Amino acid sequence: MRTPLGAFFVVLIMLLLDVYVFIVIKTLSLSALPGTRMIIFSIYWIVSILAVIGFLVFVFTGPEFLPKKLRTYLFATVIGLFLAQSVAVLFFLIDDIRRVIEWGSWKFLFSNNEAISRSVLLSWIGLAAGAILFVSFIYGYTNKYNYRVKKVKLSFDNLPESFIGLKIVHFSDVHSGSFMNKKAVIRGVEKIIAENADLVIFSGDLVNDRATEMENYMDVFSSIKAPMGVYSTFGNHDYGDYVSWPHNGVTKEQNLINLANVHKDLGWRLMMDEHVALEKNGESIALIGIQNWGAKARFPKYGNMEKAYAGSEKYPFKILISHDPSHWEAQVKADYNDVDLTLSGHTHGMQFGVEIPGFKWSPVQYMYKEWSGLYEEGKQKLYVNPGYGFIGYPGRVGIMPEITVIELSRSSSTTV
Repeated sequence: MRTPLGAFFVVLIMLLLDVYVFIVIKTLSLSALPGTRMIIFSIYWIVSILAVIGFLVFVFTGPEFLPKKLRTYLFATVIGLFLAQSVAVLFFLIDDIRRVIEWGSWKFLFSNNEAISRSVLLSWIGLAAGAILFVSFIYGYTNKYNYRVKKVKLSFDNLPESFIGLKIVHFSDVHSGSFMNKKAVIRGVEKIIAENADLVIFSGDLVNDRATEMENYMDVFSSIKAPMGVYSTFGNHDYGDYVSWPHNGVTKEQNLINLANVHKDLGWRLMMDEHVALEKNGESIALIGIQNWGAKARFPKYGNMEKAYAGSEKYPFKILISHDPSHWEAQVKADYNDVDLTLSGHTHGMQFGVEIPGFKWSPVQYMYKEWSGLYEEGKQKLYVNPGYGFIGYPGRVGIMPEITVIELSRSSSTTV
């Protein structure tokens, strides 16, 4: 993307969208006063040109050119405008296809060459849809630290009696490199601590790329404690696969070692394709932790489930920490059907969607069958946490950052 040819191609698409949307706006504003039309046109083109300039600034400058917060919001706003225009154009294209078909029919049947006018209704619907999406996108900036505590009660027939009522806090996808408000992050961590959980589990992606991203947040996340411990694993971003190395003299391999030490310094037990026994009143269950294992082609399979699982057969109940939920569908259900509960993250719920009682939707569901919340098949359960942090888009629309509180039980499953 950081090539003149690639940037030119994207700018060309942006300008074509600008022109297409402008034609519709121009048509709809024919009845407006000339002065009003000029104001509308001027605002539209000023915003459009600024968006193109913003895109070029992001592509051809380094992260030091603008403050992190300004750079992040600039890029996200440009993307938001692009998506809003794209949605609007879908409606305009439908209308144009209709016009071409009607014009062709009239010409063929009646030799009538008159142009077919635009549908005012479809045009307004397109503009409204684009505007609503853009406003939602901007409003979502206010929700990125709007942490929600979701309580889930899960029942299992084979849960040892000593573990009935076990309280687990599960969170995922911190992405500390995206944070811009430490006080807001602290408020979320305070919610985790306030739950007084027996066990805390973090299911990967502590950073975006580099271990140094945690430097300003060590004091925050090290305050998370639990009687039975805090256990964690790596997610796809933790391996540093998406940036160039070395960085400031640090190699990719050393970065991963440094990040493992970050987990250790936080007081978290990093699970690297292994399992441990959790004991209570003389009874035990297994906690298995695997490195990132994704079924999607573009995500790596660092984890070794066979190694992590080996020796856990003797435990009557098993919990698996696996960052990518596609692992559950592709391997856990098929080959490890005595793993009772899998805890994942990764998808973020795409940070965009709808989640109301009885209904949830996000574009990410077209990539991931299990993308947020609870999934069950037979006696096995998967819970996908939609993430504590954010990456790319500095906001949340509909899918809020979540702290999941799970209580293990032998009673009927209910969600609060």
